[in-house]
Amino acid sequence: MVEKRDPRDGLLEELPDLEDEKYSDPLAVRKKAMDYLARREYGRRELVLKLTNAGYISAVVEEAVEQLVRDGLQDDRRFTDSFIQSRVSQGKGPVRVRLDLRQRGIDAGLIEEIIPEFAEEWFELARDVRRRKFGDDLPTEFKERARQMRFLQYRGFEQSHIQSAVGGQDFD
Repeated sequence: MVEKRDPRDGLLEELPDLEDEKYSDPLAVRKKAMDYLARREYGRRELVLKLTNAGYISAVVEEAVEQLVRDGLQDDRRFTDSFIQSRVSQGKGPVRVRLDLRQRGIDAGLIEEIIPEFAEEWFELARDVRRRKFGDDLPTEFKERARQMRFLQYRGFEQSHIQSAVGGQDFD
């Protein structure tokens, strides 16, 4: 309740705080969650966090998001697939993608189930990322090879992908 006061003589009346009611209304929470999901996919935990940070009551948020999951409007698998595709288009490798997904609250089992589906793409992506950054010629000197390998490692590629991308030959 909000107290409405007259500056001359004090309290006039108590009015319901419509703003508080909005943040506890399950329908308002569901509508806001659907607005977020209309723009892009969200993981379950990420969506709950976004709604609670917006001021909605935690228990109401949990129930609304659970209903969205039951209705098929929020799905961690769909989010994970979409997220991996976006990171692949950014030239990020599986190590970096796993880390980013864990930070967004995606279950490790689901991550390890979906990442291998992109196994063939990681090798080609590592070669393509190296080629775009350093050109078509493979490194011939140890120092340059090490530099390119560090770059690919930073991008989140595994050692096998990196070796494939830089040529895999040994230097003396």
